[in-house]
Amino acid sequence: MNNLKIALFIIPYLLISCINSQSSNKFEEFEAAQPVKITADTTIILIRDYFPSLDCIDSINSLTLGISKYNSNFDTLRVITLPETKRINVISISSSGEKGSLVVLDYRNINRESNTEPVIAVSSGIKGEKIAAEIYGKSPEYIVLWQNTLVDPFHIEEKRDKSHHYGKVVLNIEIPSNAKKFERSYLRLYSANSSTQGNDILIPLNNGRVIESASYLKRDDKHSQIMYSLMIDRFRDGNPYNTMKLNSPDVLPKVDYYGGDLEGIIEKIKSGFFNNLGINTIWISPITQNPLDAWGQFEDPVTKFSGYHGYWPIYLTKIDKRFGNEEVLKELLFEAHSRDINVILDYVANHMHIDSPTLKANPEWTTSPVTPDGRPNFELWDEFRLTTWFDKHIPSLDLERKEVYEPMTDSALFWITNFEFDGFRHDATKHIPEVFWRSLTKKIKESRPGKSIYQIGETYGSPSLINSYVRNGMLDGQFDFNVYDSFIWSIINSDGSFASVMKTLEESLSTYGYHNLMGYITGNHDRPRFVSLAGGDLLVDEDWKKAGWKREIGFGRSEAYDYLSVLHAFILTIPGIPTIYYGDEYGEPGANDPDNRRWMRFEEYSERERAVLDNFIKLAKYRSSSMPLIYGDFIPLVSDNDIIAYMRVYMGQIVIIALNKSDKPLKLDLNIPIDTDISSLKSRTGKIISADSNKITIEIEPRGYTLLNN
Repeated sequence: MNNLKIALFIIPYLLISCINSQSSNKFEEFEAAQPVKITADTTIILIRDYFPSLDCIDSINSLTLGISKYNSNFDTLRVITLPETKRINVISISSSGEKGSLVVLDYRNINRESNTEPVIAVSSGIKGEKIAAEIYGKSPEYIVLWQNTLVDPFHIEEKRDKSHHYGKVVLNIEIPSNAKKFERSYLRLYSANSSTQGNDILIPLNNGRVIESASYLKRDDKHSQIMYSLMIDRFRDGNPYNTMKLNSPDVLPKVDYYGGDLEGIIEKIKSGFFNNLGINTIWISPITQNPLDAWGQFEDPVTKFSGYHGYWPIYLTKIDKRFGNEEVLKELLFEAHSRDINVILDYVANHMHIDSPTLKANPEWTTSPVTPDGRPNFELWDEFRLTTWFDKHIPSLDLERKEVYEPMTDSALFWITNFEFDGFRHDATKHIPEVFWRSLTKKIKESRPGKSIYQIGETYGSPSLINSYVRNGMLDGQFDFNVYDSFIWSIINSDGSFASVMKTLEESLSTYGYHNLMGYITGNHDRPRFVSLAGGDLLVDEDWKKAGWKREIGFGRSEAYDYLSVLHAFILTIPGIPTIYYGDEYGEPGANDPDNRRWMRFEEYSERERAVLDNFIKLAKYRSSSMPLIYGDFIPLVSDNDIIAYMRVYMGQIVIIALNKSDKPLKLDLNIPIDTDISSLKSRTGKIISADSNKITIEIEPRGYTLLNN
């Protein structure tokens, strides 16, 4: 009877796994699909959210999940958990005779706070033509995929070490022969046991060979990005002849145009500024034409505003003449790409300026300025998030209607097809319906096949809301403001704790994946500057916007710069895309908008600013060269009120990071939960006191960090 059960399991498994044959199928050519994560007994999913280029679906089945059609075709499914549902499940999809696999992870009834039996998976090295991996934990289960196909279990050598105090499974995974046909493909491993999900493993391959050195990565390898966010008008003036201030008595100088332009950015690209900084991706603010006059109204102090920021588009496919023209933009992209720098464009889809000829010709395109119950529909961010207006002069578009989202997605596509942009930063993501994102991403993949286009969104809200837009068929990632908020509050609150930072980070990793493409920020154009908060020149309980108008905001206590370096160390060593807001590399002070949008400074730094900048450059360049920091597995080690410690592991390479926010040096004992030779670890920053067996003792400087590697 047991043999019959084994046969019934293996036969269908083999049917959905053809990975070791020489014939390839389209599921291998598709991007690796993010796993489905279920938290309820019944879940609705759209298959094309995970395989947006799929042309037809013939059949769908699963051995451990109930599957039923939610509409007239197989695109939308109702997934039902069953008694036999496991922590790791697979949906098999057939399309035109070719098969692929979609992973489904069961997150029901997981309490991470009380989890005493974690599962940890790491890649440990290469053995001939095989990848070695280890899984630690009690009775772990796992699956391995190459691209979107399960690796046949007959090509995985498995040894279970029950004597190990954690429990240990040693795997040797044969690299599929089809991988040689692809310049870039990925091998993935998911692990779990009956009580919890483990971390995932991601290993990039170059024509079937494991990438062991970051020197083999290219700028279109999305995980390798270090992103720099700049506001064009406030960065550098490269052409004074296109500077057109409003010089209106209704507009205070702080919210008038300063004169920054695309030519200013080109100057800094050519000078090597971004390469010297360790930046390989520039996110530029919106470039579309904004109104030539002042709008909005602020009462204290009394002022209107210019459109210097770019977020009030009049024309969606025309460059603002104060920033440059098409020839200048093409030069910027050429100069950036020739230096291996990506450029992504901030794109505004939620609204247009009320003077837009498009809106005047199509007034029915906007949502109602009145809610169904008769209230003004302004700034109701959560209650009416898909219809609320940001202001009276920038009405929101009704993007659930095809006659609106079709031309709007075409206007976004214009910038990708006519210019060599490498992606988008999307404004106000949660205020735009999912159909817009699905339509845009499908158009991008169809119009630019094989081109790596990175799309990152902006959503404030819960991890589940943020993650609802992160799919192969929508966005690659979003900014993880929750982790940043947790970090800054742990510094400025009297009872702030680094333990809450680790808790928030682990929730993010379990939601977005341990190899996500989320953005982890030093700040942004909507937030007070980090050093002004950390140094106490901005008070926790004051109005941060008003403060920037009422007094000159500085950095406060000099310790603020130490905390900024700790933040740099944090975002440059965790999974995701480190994102630096211009000026945060040296510690520009400022209150909230618009005080956080001062002229960029390129010289005349104070001694403390220079020290922070030098440290940032060192960290950024190390991040760019370190496979553990780009693709490594993440293992939390310690977190308490003052300390966070974690390790990254990639193919046996190890990096250990420990952060200290206290005002005194701390000695820390770390128990390493995997089998490795810690005697080979060396200190890049900080001090190793002793290392023996699986225990290492280190010292961390006050408001500092220790970084070790082998």
